[in-house]
Amino acid sequence: MLLGIVKRESFYDICTMQHSINNHVKKHISATENDLVLFNNVLNEVTIAKGAYLLQPGHHVTEEFFVVKGCLKAYYMDNRGNKHIIQFAVENWWVGDFDAFYNEGTSSIYIEAVEDSQLLSIESSKLNKVFEKAPIFERYFRILVTEAFISQRKRILSAQEKNTQERYVEFCTSYSNIENRVANYDIANYLGVSPENLSRVRQKLKIS
Repeated sequence: MLLGIVKRESFYDICTMQHSINNHVKKHISATENDLVLFNNVLNEVTIAKGAYLLQPGHHVTEEFFVVKGCLKAYYMDNRGNKHIIQFAVENWWVGDFDAFYNEGTSSIYIEAVEDSQLLSIESSKLNKVFEKAPIFERYFRILVTEAFISQRKRILSAQEKNTQERYVEFCTSYSNIENRVANYDIANYLGVSPENLSRVRQKLKIS
């Protein structure tokens, strides 16, 4: 367990968290109540403090995380020590090093809490057992992987074809209200532009 992560039990919190994940599941697949109970029984409640790391490079990845409340950012450091943010995760988003998770490897990225956050985690060994007993969840996670792939492809094309303002508007659509929760320089980093350029665009949009 990494510094800053606390696993705890609270009846109210667990009920609230289960409601969030169940709603997310139902938006993607037609799971029965028995399927949902089975799935919820293998989830762990996790809390992480602002500024703490959920994951760091070299850490053996055995879990994926669903954000019930809060905000996190995933990034990697290049060989020059420059940070490159690849994802923000807010409520109802899954986050993790999916490559390492599915290939039973070690992480190559950092996942850091931007805010105090409440998450649900699932271990790979328990997920495989869910697949055996409730195969419909294979469809759920396949949909999530497909959506992530499409989102990443759109982001690459956007960086090549659209200007800063268009990319920022697109970003705000994907991450509703996150511009009020994340520092300007982190958004600029994610978009691959300078903080000064992004500030000008935000001011222009505010005026218009």
